[in-house]
Amino acid sequence: MASFTLYGRAWCHLCDDLRAGLEPIASEFGVGIEWIDIDTDPALEARYDERVPVLVLDGVELCHYHLDASRVRAALEARGASS
Repeated sequence: MASFTLYGRAWCHLCDDLRAGLEPIASEFGVGIEWIDIDTDPALEARYDERVPVLVLDGVELCHYHLDASRVRAALEARGASS
């Protein structure tokens, strides 16, 4: 099953907002969401730090800070067409 990777922080309200907006889209397309708290990994913290949340699908960064629903849907539709 395909899965989004959502990099964020436990105390980040933007992360909560992006995740809440993403959940219905993920459910619609049958895609899981893997949540990764960057504060548990120094390399991820150094990479993403103040850019969280960062949403990735198939190794491609789709958006950060706020959900870009159009881009997410387009990526999922393109992924479905190529499957």
